[in-house]
Amino acid sequence: MDLESILDELYGLRPQDFTAARNARAAEARRAGDPRLAERIKALRRPTVSAWAGNLLVRRDPERVRPLLALGEGLRSAHRGLNGEQLRELSRQQHLLVSALAREARDLAAAEGQQVGESALREIEGTLHAVLADPAAAEEWAAGHLDRPLTPPVGFTAAVADPGVVANRAPAPRPGGRPQAEGPERAAEPLGRERRAERDEARRAEQEQARRKAREQAASAEEEARDREAEHARAAAESERADAQADEAAERVDVLTEELKEARSNLRAAEKEARRARDRARAADVAASSARHRARQASQNVGRPTSDRE
Repeated sequence: MDLESILDELYGLRPQDFTAARNARAAEARRAGDPRLAERIKALRRPTVSAWAGNLLVRRDPERVRPLLALGEGLRSAHRGLNGEQLRELSRQQHLLVSALAREARDLAAAEGQQVGESALREIEGTLHAVLADPAAAEEWAAGHLDRPLTPPVGFTAAVADPGVVANRAPAPRPGGRPQAEGPERAAEPLGRERRAERDEARRAEQEQARRKAREQAASAEEEARDREAEHARAAAESERADAQADEAAERVDVLTEELKEARSNLRAAEKEARRARDRARAADVAASSARHRARQASQNVGRPTSDRE
């Protein structure tokens, strides 16, 4: 018995089957003389529905993991290189692939008899976005042992959600700077200084407007990401509290089940002892009745003459 094989077994079970199986494996490890392994098993947390569905996707369709990991590397590379055009294309692929995989995870869970609600579906999508953003998260997900959904980095999500922000990060022209030198043919054209100044001013105004729009888009995306992060944190906290209560209830059920077994065993023993006591009482009653009968006969014989007794 080793922890890795136990992890594979337990996190492949439906959430409602997890606690009983975990406790059974911990008890087996303790009986086998490995208390440290027993404690590590006992510390394992029951997976949320979304985490379990994500694990199920990795286990049932590992070939679908590879395109997601490759897409994640491409997105991170484009993000580091501030390649807006590449980010736009990869972002389109991202939304298509994440949506498809989340739906597939939901269908796999339904086939196992576990329904996945909208909140859990969003958590699955969040896990997949985290896999795209972070190689460590991708490795953790690929192991198939998640007990909670993963959360993508806020900055990465905002940039990928609106790749136009990255595309508009070109440095602003230096205020008061001279226009870029033009070729000989263009320089020779009869463009007056006033027209050039107007054109430069219009270009600067257009660039400033583009930068302002980019800043507004970035701020809006960041605010939306923070709101979603807060919503996710609240949902995760509620889910964790519910899971803790469920684990506590399941453990209480296990304790009560053992107590009920012991009580039934004690009841059977008491009933058996009661039957024996009744049998002994009946035997004692028969013996007492027989003794009383013999005593009466003896008493009668004492009062008779000897000749009568003969």
